[in-house]
Amino acid sequence: MRRSGLGFLWVALVGCLLFLYVPIATVVVTSFNSGKSALNIKGLSLRWYGELFDDPDLGHALLNSLTVAVGATVFSTVVGTMLAVGLVRFARSTVLDAFVMAPAILPDLMLAIGLLAFFTWLGLPLGLGTVTIAHAAFGTAFVVAVVRSRLVQLDGSLEEASQDLGAGWATTFVRITLPSVAPAVLAGALLAFTLSLDEFVIAFFTNGPDSPTLPIEIYSRVRFGVTPEINALASLLLLVSVVAVVAGAVAFRRTERER
Repeated sequence: MRRSGLGFLWVALVGCLLFLYVPIATVVVTSFNSGKSALNIKGLSLRWYGELFDDPDLGHALLNSLTVAVGATVFSTVVGTMLAVGLVRFARSTVLDAFVMAPAILPDLMLAIGLLAFFTWLGLPLGLGTVTIAHAAFGTAFVVAVVRSRLVQLDGSLEEASQDLGAGWATTFVRITLPSVAPAVLAGALLAFTLSLDEFVIAFFTNGPDSPTLPIEIYSRVRFGVTPEINALASLLLLVSVVAVVAGAVAFRRTERER
């Protein structure tokens, strides 16, 4: 009975892994196919990567996405870190926690419609600016969650001792608190950057017609079929995501060692 149960678990595990990673592997393999058809592998080639970098529309969309992601990440990291410190050290409130974390919990479609209505009410022209604000809104919540998880594990006596010795709140934060949570801040920033770079629904609702981000540009093309250039682009985005995840994992491991 026990062996049959273990066998079922192994089959389920292998099935889940195949379900998750076979499509990803297919995209990567077909991106190196010298032919245009994904079903007919003619040979290995970097042809589609070369054509990808020669495509001005994709390059423009990538630049827009990087601009939005960097701006949203900077805002999310700074504001999210300050909010996390405030929630843990000064204003522990379930209501405030729910309010801050709401953008990360709400469905993307609901958040996108709400932000669109808000921007319209303010009379802001839709474009990269509004997309950056929208991405910063939900990115901040994720940074708060990551940084807060580290702050609650810190010994507050070090900060109290610093203030007892005459250091102000800003000095204590820069010299004591920030170095202790730096790996978590980095992990939160990488998470916010990755989410912003990959986000489609909110960008679709809050962007203008003349400044498409990369997910929007990809969506406009895959409606007519997946081309080898899209497979090459997806492979590059996968590489960026893997690097970000690995960097975040290293940061978290460093945090665990310093605990």
